Amino acid sequence: MNLSPVEIEGHTFLAVSVQLPKTNLLVVTSDKGYIMCGALDVGLLNEKLKDRKIIAGRAVGVKTIQQLIDAPLESVTHEAEQLGITSGMPGREALLKMI
Repeated sequence: MNLSPVEIEGHTFLAVSVQLPKTNLLVVTSDKGYIMCGALDVGLLNEKLKDRKIIAGRAVGVKTIQQLIDAPLESVTHEAEQLGITSGMPGREALLKMI
């Protein structure tokens, strides 16, 4: 497991990378929300955990933290949409809306 700070336009986020058999678990988080690799189940967050009001976005096909930050988000939670975060938005843009 690797934890490291990531700077985006003068703001610091925390990157978490966990190497698992045949895949990596990737997350970049702020105090408000996070973006994550394809392991994130946005449907579960929107439906079963909607009372938690989780702000999150999911990018698929990424293998590194940098790819996660650069990739367009494939899906986002309803709470993320309330902040102006949309599917197709690059991860870095979404993170900046989470500060």
